[in-house]
Amino acid sequence: MRLEEYWGIGPKTSDLLSEALGVERAIEAIESADTRTLTAAGLSRGRATRILRRATGAESMDLLATRDTRDVYKELLDLAEEYAVTADAADRIRVLTPLPTREEMESRLDDVLEARDTWADLPDADREAVIDAFDGYDAEGGELAAVETAIALRETGVEAGVFEPLAELDGDALADARAALAGFAGGGDRVGEGADEELDRLREQLGQVEDLAAESATVVEAVQEGARRPAEFQDALVRHVVAETGLDAARVRDAMPGEATDARDFVETALRDLRSALRSDLEAREAEVADRLEENLAAAREDVDAAVEAVGDIALSVSLARFALAFDLVRPTFVAGRKTIAVRAARNLALADVESVQPVTYAVGDHDLAVDRANAPPTGDRVAVLTGANSGGKTTLLETLCQVQLLAQMGLPVPADAAEVGVVDTIVFHRRHASFNAGVLESTLRSVVPPLTDSDRTLMLVDEFEAITEPGSAANLLHGLVTLTVDRDALGVFVTHLADDLEPLPDVARVDGIFAEGLNTDLELQVDYQPRFGTVGKSTPEFIVSRLVANAADPVERSGFETLAHAVGEEAVQRTLSDARWTE
Repeated sequence: MRLEEYWGIGPKTSDLLSEALGVERAIEAIESADTRTLTAAGLSRGRATRILRRATGAESMDLLATRDTRDVYKELLDLAEEYAVTADAADRIRVLTPLPTREEMESRLDDVLEARDTWADLPDADREAVIDAFDGYDAEGGELAAVETAIALRETGVEAGVFEPLAELDGDALADARAALAGFAGGGDRVGEGADEELDRLREQLGQVEDLAAESATVVEAVQEGARRPAEFQDALVRHVVAETGLDAARVRDAMPGEATDARDFVETALRDLRSALRSDLEAREAEVADRLEENLAAAREDVDAAVEAVGDIALSVSLARFALAFDLVRPTFVAGRKTIAVRAARNLALADVESVQPVTYAVGDHDLAVDRANAPPTGDRVAVLTGANSGGKTTLLETLCQVQLLAQMGLPVPADAAEVGVVDTIVFHRRHASFNAGVLESTLRSVVPPLTDSDRTLMLVDEFEAITEPGSAANLLHGLVTLTVDRDALGVFVTHLADDLEPLPDVARVDGIFAEGLNTDLELQVDYQPRFGTVGKSTPEFIVSRLVANAADPVERSGFETLAHAVGEEAVQRTLSDARWTE
């Protein structure tokens, strides 16, 4: 296979990867979603991530039909990545994509929820021990890093759930493998320090002899000072070398030459021969140790491969488990043969750290979700027009539905108390963009209409379509888009302030509303973010104008806002101000 057959790899990128990695290794990195190898070869992390997403999930990436859908997808991955326990797990999270079949979605959900339950059941001390074990892991450290982490994880004593593969590893084999891998950690066939005491001793002694040989003149002077007569020179040299290197005296004496022209020649010859003998011994010892290490490594090969796989998989599982627990994510129910997205007490992940967020229950399509019957979303309406107060959470609701659908089809739990989801081929999420020109209108229509006409399994989430063209035309276009969604048997939620201009709606479409309820004593707008089904919401501008009137310190400014109060209904404004002052 050629590198250029992969999405996003042109001639320049192909040449870069081929030169840095070779074609075979580059293909292996792409197929195994190895972000680090690709970035080490010179690709940016973003570029490598995009290539790997397409390589591993090309058949499902078309689910992300619009820029806004893709933005939500990336935001979800950004959130999940924050809970990664290793850099390698973060890289693997970045290349998670929607899955092509419901069976694969269910399978990943099984794994993630098992990990979540395992992690939730661990005592805090065990969680900390696991995190500490992962702290030292670096995928670039290769097999040695994985084996050391596997040993550290085994030492935590955690063996339940997703940690079970660790219990199946042979601890003695891993210890031998760690020693062998550490011995070869320097690269090539060279045995590293610490692998064998005798080898380390020979290396140290050889280095000391080489130092003496480099300073032979100094050695001669030192020996001559210790030899009173010429006959004592040889014994003095032996004592000096033994003192400097720790070598056995007999071994040093064996290196002495039979003849020499003078004292310096005698010393240089003795040190040269001693160095040669030590090097031969060192090479023989290194070969012997290398053979032993290779035998140990071969014997432990299955455990090493299993450790590499287990550490990577457990790191990813623990990371996703921490993400799921942090946001109280639950398993969605996939429905077959029905088109629906239905959520009970759903929460937007982007608002998870905001106090007093109101969960929302909502649905379109045919659903059996158990909900509070006081305000239960109807079943059967495949399209909804969502209306209501400014800052009422309409866009947030669209985004929440997008998050739920994406997470479910990625095989991940969702932010709700319960959810029913039908698998779709395309998510068309379009946020409100405050641009008003023909180019924006055309580009928007090009992005939202083709996915709808290509498949009847489409989820349309469109926010304030009227913001990109004049109101009269916007109402006509939006009515056409709602009608097209109904005709294509798709699902859709359309946020608009033009609900009255869309009548009559098709039979399977309904109008829902979000209502502002007034101002509190701090003159903050109070909104019931839970939509009311089958009713048009009210923007209630008198609440906003009331707050402006109450907060206006400048008399001229206040007079201007009072003029607006007359326009929206002075009585309503005065009643709002009175209610706000007396509300406890």
